[in-house]
Amino acid sequence: METKDLDWGNIGFNYRITDYRYISNFKDGKWDDGELSTDSNVTINESAGILQYCQEVFEGLKAYRTKEGHIVTFRPDLNAKRMYDSAKRLEMPPFPEERFLEAVDKVVLANEAWVPPFGSGATLYIRPYMFASSPVIGVKPAAEYQFRMFTTPVGPYFKGGAKPITITVSDFDRAAPRGTGHIKAGLNYAMSIHPLMEAHRKGFDENMYLDAATRTYVEETGGANFIFITKDKKVVTPKSNSILPSVTRRSLLYVAEHYLGMKTEERPVRFDEVKDFAEAGLCGTAAVISPIGRIYQGETVINIPSGMEGMGEITKKLYDTLTGIQMCEIEAPQGWIRKIK
Repeated sequence: METKDLDWGNIGFNYRITDYRYISNFKDGKWDDGELSTDSNVTINESAGILQYCQEVFEGLKAYRTKEGHIVTFRPDLNAKRMYDSAKRLEMPPFPEERFLEAVDKVVLANEAWVPPFGSGATLYIRPYMFASSPVIGVKPAAEYQFRMFTTPVGPYFKGGAKPITITVSDFDRAAPRGTGHIKAGLNYAMSIHPLMEAHRKGFDENMYLDAATRTYVEETGGANFIFITKDKKVVTPKSNSILPSVTRRSLLYVAEHYLGMKTEERPVRFDEVKDFAEAGLCGTAAVISPIGRIYQGETVINIPSGMEGMGEITKKLYDTLTGIQMCEIEAPQGWIRKIK
């Protein structure tokens, strides 16, 4: 199939409608067989559970075109499992994990012409999501749900290369200790929008959230996990029951240990330790790693030793190795790459 004629290097990280999306409905206690559709619009009742009580979960992953012309996805089984767990936490009927993987294959193949060419820096972003579709007025789970999955081609998150960002320690709390911070639900992201805009208005790129209970431990940002490199080149990531189990973070820890021969640690990270790290970054699906150059807490400024010019040495190695695995230029661990075509 011929690839769409787009300026792939300049499409940006934005939504662009593609030809097909996958839809399955839960009704009378079971999911239907699901189907592909050309209709990008969602029609629901004004009292649908998603609109009244925000019963919704979602995921994000990418499809890549390799140098040999194959189309692959990266660890989609972890997205399927995380969405399953998120749905259970919000009293929604989980979408079966194997059917999730089959839906990914179907929707990517149906939109094959939108998978960017190898070397363009662009990828096909895949957005699975599920929401309460039947009417409710009292606070309770809905009776019916819809699972949908669409794709959109996106350019590199950082056009021209990843430049170190500046972040600020937020005065807001992201998640309660026994709340919903560990699941991927829209409600968690909605609350982060105001703090994010406040940070932008003050000239910062992102927020650093501390734990809500003691405000002494690093948790995450509104949409990414933290990763730190010690001066003796150990990779450290914060551990907390309120942190989203990031696919990228887990993959980077494995890459550090098994590909780069580094020591790794997943543990609670006190904020007063941050000044002692040699490198710092945010990690997630969209950008893989965003290097951090400076962290502000009021009038206090922490200058990360790797600086404001580019990625630190170890961060760059982690980034290059993981993206090499995703694009099948470096051999992947067993089960990490799902070949669609």
